[in-house]
Amino acid sequence: MKIANFGVEEWLNVWENDAIYDIAGSSIASFSLEEIISINGTSPKEFFDKILKTKMNYGWIEGSPEFKKEVSKLYKNIPPENILQTNGATGANLLALYSLVEPGNHVISMHPSYQQLYEIPKSFGAEVEFWEIYEENDWLPKLEELKRLIRPNTKLICLNNANNPTGTVFDDDFLKEIVKIASNVGAYILVDEVYKPLDSNISVSSIVDLYDKGISTNSLSKTYSVPGIRVGWIASNKELADLFRKYRDYTMICAGVFDDYLAVHILKNKELVFDRNKKIIHTNLEIVREWVKNEPRVSLVFPQYVSTSFIKLDIPVDVEQFCIDILKEKGVLLVPGNRFDVPKHVRLGYCSHTEVLKNGLKELSAYLRKFDKK
Repeated sequence: MKIANFGVEEWLNVWENDAIYDIAGSSIASFSLEEIISINGTSPKEFFDKILKTKMNYGWIEGSPEFKKEVSKLYKNIPPENILQTNGATGANLLALYSLVEPGNHVISMHPSYQQLYEIPKSFGAEVEFWEIYEENDWLPKLEELKRLIRPNTKLICLNNANNPTGTVFDDDFLKEIVKIASNVGAYILVDEVYKPLDSNISVSSIVDLYDKGISTNSLSKTYSVPGIRVGWIASNKELADLFRKYRDYTMICAGVFDDYLAVHILKNKELVFDRNKKIIHTNLEIVREWVKNEPRVSLVFPQYVSTSFIKLDIPVDVEQFCIDILKEKGVLLVPGNRFDVPKHVRLGYCSHTEVLKNGLKELSAYLRKFDKK
């Protein structure tokens, strides 16, 4: 099996540790362990006293009953037994693709998107076609194009909602149109849902609540701000959940006793997490709006209160070399757009800690001045 290099991960593996101002990531500013434990007033001593005598065995293989119960509350019609714990959303996506995709299958993937969602099906021997999103259309794809791409033998449609890297959101009306198209041929729809819009005026349903053949993947890494425990999940109908169980046995035993324990704590306090993160997103997005307004070499289709954005740069140099140079000279970390197959853009993870964002944008603007005409 051959597979392409994972562009974003390869970039971050090489350059991430050199950053002074990391404004490349797509998680909302990560909690410290003490912060997330204490979010509801629990002291670290109280938290650890409850687990100190727990055996560090394999624990609950698919996730504890409490974990499954808390995750099932995120959906309208998915019982706990249809939830499987995974190693982040990356593990959940891999599990779905490994379970469903066979050589010769036809797969449609949103593009640009999280590379895993199209390169893994390709590596399994599937024929993958891209459903493109367009900057001039607010980074939305066109339903007419999906209708042209769909075939009687289409096995799977892979989406990322909200989208990485652009922050674009498919609302329920748009999702329902996708479901109509998929249901005509019996295709599954896999949606990576790690980016939740944190605005009271934006409500987006999970695909499992709209479509019986929908598959939702998620994790605690992005919207929940705790990527360090690597806990995710996959939600589906019962038939799919049983299929995923079989393939999961070959890829993962368990997330770990402590990870599950902390994951339950996070999920039980999700509204407190969201309240904290809403403030970060709203504060930081206003900073970005003001910065874009005053930065002549930048344009942006603004994200819908999710933690990633994709700025366009008016520069006369290769975007990857630009990102290397600004990192070395200013300590500013960005992800070059060519890592998403989109040159002249960079991923701006604007939901870092606010002071990091402010200083990073200041240094980015200072660096962009070198391209101004004298």
